[in-house]
Amino acid sequence: MLYAIITVDHDKSLAARSSARPAHLARLEALQNEGRLVLAGPHPAIDSPDPGAAGFSGSLIVAEFPNLSAAEQWAAADPYIEAGVYRDVQVKPFKRVFPT
Repeated sequence: MLYAIITVDHDKSLAARSSARPAHLARLEALQNEGRLVLAGPHPAIDSPDPGAAGFSGSLIVAEFPNLSAAEQWAAADPYIEAGVYRDVQVKPFKRVFPT
């Protein structure tokens, strides 16, 4: 089943996000290589594809996991959590409707 991992960043987390990004991306690439990643990306803190120093306000990941518990465990091990980037993480079941 698909799960949405919806996160909110701490204020001024850009430096921590930048330093933990390679490890964060490696985990996402592993999901992609397994064919389980639907989409992933950050929410710019301002209305711009490149927010610069404004940074990001959170992230969204949609991926396939065997169950909610597995999705929660995967999310809890994200390098951004250890680096202090994320203030809040929610994991919710997700039903894909479009694109089909």
